[in-house]
Amino acid sequence: MLLSALLHVYSLRYVLPAAVMLGTAPTYILAWGAWRLLSALLPARFYHPVDDRLYTLYQSMVLFFFENYTGVQIILYGDLPKNKENVVCISNHQSTVDWIVADMLAIRQNALGHIRYVLKDGLKWLPLYGWYFSQHGGVYVKRNGVFNEKEMRNKLYGQMETNTPMYLVIYPEGTRYDPGQQRVIANSQSYAAKEGLEVLKHVITPRVKATYIAVDTMKNYLDAVYDITVAFEDIIDPKGQRKVAPTMIEFLCKECPRIHIYIERIELKDIPEDQTLMRRWLHDRFALKDKLLIEFYDAKDSKRRNRFPGKSVHSKLSLQKTLPSLLFLSGLTASLLLTECGRNLYIKTWIYGTLLGYLWVSIKA
Repeated sequence: MLLSALLHVYSLRYVLPAAVMLGTAPTYILAWGAWRLLSALLPARFYHPVDDRLYTLYQSMVLFFFENYTGVQIILYGDLPKNKENVVCISNHQSTVDWIVADMLAIRQNALGHIRYVLKDGLKWLPLYGWYFSQHGGVYVKRNGVFNEKEMRNKLYGQMETNTPMYLVIYPEGTRYDPGQQRVIANSQSYAAKEGLEVLKHVITPRVKATYIAVDTMKNYLDAVYDITVAFEDIIDPKGQRKVAPTMIEFLCKECPRIHIYIERIELKDIPEDQTLMRRWLHDRFALKDKLLIEFYDAKDSKRRNRFPGKSVHSKLSLQKTLPSLLFLSGLTASLLLTECGRNLYIKTWIYGTLLGYLWVSIKA
């Protein structure tokens, strides 16, 4: 009986945040849809600033749960500029929480609404979200790395033409690093050895295409490239082996005490323009990530383990950045659900918004 009660309490740790984040989705889509229709009568440059502000509103609420609610400590290393910049972010990929980590960095530069992602193709089928991420400038990539280069360039050109701020997040590995997927890791290492590249232990051999297209298309628009290395603490088992990084549910259940993030800002002039040379450059960047992660997870000296080299800063996110968004979206959703008309609109948004989204991404696929 006691065990059952404890399990119930444990489940509530993520059920409440998940219910609020999912429950406010139709409200958000309704607000965005209304603006999308109104902005159709206006020049294109008016649409993106409001879209970014709406995205900031929703993602700030998400960060309330993933940062303030969980109490996770964010430890920053290197150089995260305080001012907003037009950037491409390249990061290692190991968890479904990684996109939240990108949010954590962006909000500290007041750039949360400007985030766009290169996403795996399967995410386009998420109800409501899958379609919206594409509308917000996201680019979908199939697991084998195939995607529509022309579509990606056109999206980037369209946003540059309207001077839309850009915080494009790319995970060049193409799939999450999972210690349990030894075949994926072995194939990655075998490919690297065959190509004469350094064999990597804690990351997957990166693919260059999305990074190349992004940098090549926006080379006169970007301020820099951010090279981000992320490590989750407490994922080493008693035998000293690395475990799977926490999932979103585990994270919301407060099973991750600290996230360590190493940031390096790279000038565009230091990145090769030729795709073949950029491929080597990108692999070298991931080799540096690998060395950082080897030191983080495998260092024999306990003082060097579970930290990156150099000075670190514990960055705490103020409730003023997140709580107002939570209260506003929750209150707006509650107001909808209090009336019969509002409930009908809410339900129809879930149903028809999802179906229309599926139709849209099917046509665009």
